[in-house]
Amino acid sequence: MSARTAQFLIAAVFLILGGWALFAPSSVIELAITAPYRSSAYFARFAVACFGAQAVLFGVMALVTRWNARSFAVFAAALLPFFAFNYWFHYRVPVLTSIGMLDFAGNAIMLVLAGLGWRASKGETA
Repeated sequence: MSARTAQFLIAAVFLILGGWALFAPSSVIELAITAPYRSSAYFARFAVACFGAQAVLFGVMALVTRWNARSFAVFAAALLPFFAFNYWFHYRVPVLTSIGMLDFAGNAIMLVLAGLGWRASKGETA
């Protein structure tokens, strides 16, 4: 896999999950948040949509920039705290449903892709 392909696939995770949160925040709340923490209030939908908008923004930036080995390494390191977040809010404080753990799956996929992109970009020249 080329570094550029890995980067585009990382962007796809952001665009798919972020797009879902941006354009269908009520659906995300209903499917990804457990009943005790679920809210149909306007602000909850607004906050989820804002989260989605930021993810879509990053996905677009990942499409239009060119990452090097250091970019992939920094991105991989920056992902690590999100695994603690997923663990905490699924197992300790059960906010995320099993569907909400799509965030964990996306993070895991992106971590693998970051490793593949890092390895591929080590041999590429700009």
